[in-house]
Amino acid sequence: MKLNPRDVAKAMQRMGIQQQEVDANEVIIRCSDKDIVIQNPQVAKVNMMGQETWQITGAAIEKARSSEPDIKDEDVQTVVDQTGASKEDALAAIKAAKGDLAQAILNLQ
Repeated sequence: MKLNPRDVAKAMQRMGIQQQEVDANEVIIRCSDKDIVIQNPQVAKVNMMGQETWQITGAAIEKARSSEPDIKDEDVQTVVDQTGASKEDALAAIKAAKGDLAQAILNLQ
């Protein structure tokens, strides 16, 4: 039994369900230890009696998350300026402090 999409849409509207397609290229779900990436997904936003939910369909790829913090050049320079340490030592201190600049500065003093 094949359902007519127009009939399904009308039935959903009668039940107070509104669905809106979203033109998405990629969906990323960030977990504490990994990212779940869905490329070329079909995404729909569904509103049912004021409750908004998302429906995502597509092939998922899991990627491990790096435990190393994203360190910017200006952060390294800040630690160098505050401590007089070399850039290499400043970078190592920031990594050891898991990205906490204040702790990295304290560790180098």
